[in-house]
Amino acid sequence: MSTESITSHPYAAPEGVLLGHFTPGSTAWDEVRNGLCITATEIAAVVGLSPWMSRFTLWHKKSGLNVAPFEMTPAIEWGNRLEDAVAAKWQDEHPGLLAAPAGTWRNREREWQRATPDRLVYPQPEGEFEIPDRADSLLEVKTSPMGDDWGPDGADDGVPVWYRCQVMWQMDALGLRRTDFGVLISGHDYREYVVEYDEGEAKILRDAAVKFLDEVRAGKRPPIDGADDTYRTIRVQPDGFDDVDVEIPAEDAARYENAQAASKAAVLELTAAKGVVLDHIGTGKRAVVGERRIAYRIPKPDGTTKSLNPYKTSKEAA
Repeated sequence: MSTESITSHPYAAPEGVLLGHFTPGSTAWDEVRNGLCITATEIAAVVGLSPWMSRFTLWHKKSGLNVAPFEMTPAIEWGNRLEDAVAAKWQDEHPGLLAAPAGTWRNREREWQRATPDRLVYPQPEGEFEIPDRADSLLEVKTSPMGDDWGPDGADDGVPVWYRCQVMWQMDALGLRRTDFGVLISGHDYREYVVEYDEGEAKILRDAAVKFLDEVRAGKRPPIDGADDTYRTIRVQPDGFDDVDVEIPAEDAARYENAQAASKAAVLELTAAKGVVLDHIGTGKRAVVGERRIAYRIPKPDGTTKSLNPYKTSKEAA
């Protein structure tokens, strides 16, 4: 049976209520995710572990204030395009199980706890074509340009903490106790991981979400942090321009001026450090310390250097 034609049974999750199947980015999609609720993709921001959204930004979003508009990056676009292909690979590796589109759910008792898993996993014994009413577990599909954040294939602690928060929230919302991951790294490195439900972790996340929503209702804004996402949120708050002077606290002015000076000094130090490393590399490609790769050189056609890049954050294939 083709998974494209399957929609989740409304009673597939013992503790979940199916809200529907919505197109990401549509008005209906936004309606079930906005307001005083926390979704699985937001819970890592609540506890300060998301690499994409700060607690500050999420607070503004839930308060109905301006946040920077969503930007479709190439990584997000190709992650969406490849989701079905990676899910199909996981399906091939697990005969006897059927991964079906999940839809958007809320917890039966906690209406503010929302989740949109990638797939619900059903047992499908050989020769049977009817899908059971209740799912066994969840499947989460991910793609990554590099494997820096992921452990070895099958490692118990191989899933990045922000994705662990996401699936722990999903399991807690739906009442399921296992999530499988199918992950494609660098376009060719396929890996699998399993995360089991942990009541202690789930309670920590639930308690943090309740506290966060209380702060939204009370208008208690989180402190400004150093995340780029927070700065983008602050930038979109003004809705006009007045050519006036605004008095600010002296300590905030000093902090800004000192940071500017430190930033300039850091730029100079980084340039000097890059020069030293590049001088060591010479005509080579990589700078290493023992087995640890530090940086790599990209040459121009004439052999001179185009750039020196830190190895850990590069997109160079290992």
